[in-house]
Amino acid sequence: MNKPAAKRVFAAEGLRVPGGAVYSKAEVLAGDVMPRPYVVKPPAEGSSFGVQIVRAGDNGPAVADWGFGEEVLVEPYIAGRELTVAVMDDPATGEPRALGAIEIRHAHGFFDYEAKYKGGEAEHIMPPDVPESVLAELYDMGVRAHKALGCRGVSRSDFRYDDTQGAPGTVWLLETNTQPGMTPTSLVPDAARSRGISFADLVVSLVEQARWG
Repeated sequence: MNKPAAKRVFAAEGLRVPGGAVYSKAEVLAGDVMPRPYVVKPPAEGSSFGVQIVRAGDNGPAVADWGFGEEVLVEPYIAGRELTVAVMDDPATGEPRALGAIEIRHAHGFFDYEAKYKGGEAEHIMPPDVPESVLAELYDMGVRAHKALGCRGVSRSDFRYDDTQGAPGTVWLLETNTQPGMTPTSLVPDAARSRGISFADLVVSLVEQARWG
């Protein structure tokens, strides 16, 4: 759940991550700590809690009373599309494999809490319309992120794919969800279903791996 620590691990593994740094609330409130647009987020929260995008012409980030501690993670905003990759340990070998990649389309400014958990707010496109080389890179980065953090069972890594200047574009790893959602609107069950794994079988496999792993 510690995003700055995870980013350091990813960078050490040679995975492409956005820049940025952790600042105090006072520093962020005093003025822009990097050129706009940029993203403000709590260093250790899930489900997009507290995430804000600060664009040109916006007021400054609302962090004075946000309730997520005294530190603020600030990263450059990456243009492009939102993609995610689900990774699951193979029950037979224990080796992680990519279940699939999904593009997330929605009308929100970013994939916020409402878009994630309210039915009908987001569309899951699978497989995403990206070049095969990009798809292969997404799978590779998802598996490497899973291994780098020592994940078990299942994880889901979130990416931005910047193809705004044309293909093939650039893939950026944003973060890895070590306890991804398992609701009717969640992404991991969709990815598993594409591999012929029902929700019930997915849950059984995760429970068995947790018990015997």
